[in-house]
Amino acid sequence: MPSVKSAAKCTMISHEKVTKLFDRWNASLQTHDPAKVAANYSSDAVLLPTLSAQVRYTDEERIDYFKDFLKKDPVAKIDSRTIRTGCNKAIDNGVYTFRFTDGTEATARYTFTYGWSGKVWLITSHHSSVLPKDGKQAD
Repeated sequence: MPSVKSAAKCTMISHEKVTKLFDRWNASLQTHDPAKVAANYSSDAVLLPTLSAQVRYTDEERIDYFKDFLKKDPVAKIDSRTIRTGCNKAIDNGVYTFRFTDGTEATARYTFTYGWSGKVWLITSHHSSVLPKDGKQAD
């Protein structure tokens, strides 16, 4: 997978296209192919996954995570989001809910950062953490 490096040229992205990057990632979950999901990430991306305490730094580690995660047949739906864009980068953060075929759900906070590789927009970091069940903030 390619990495995202500083580009001399400034490439901007619209909010609509950022939403489509999330849709691309979510659609790749439906393939049940961990390599296809991992292809959304730059080779040096950091994944802080929803259902694992292990930080994933490499393509192999991300594929390993998605092997187990995809067994749950997840489908994500955005509940709320904020998108910010800049030169060769974009940030999409908010709350999403995963629904699984066993009828369970997991609502999580998320942040996707994207970078322009010179050819394609890729995820450069992805953080997802399950919301506390009681809805209360820690002191």
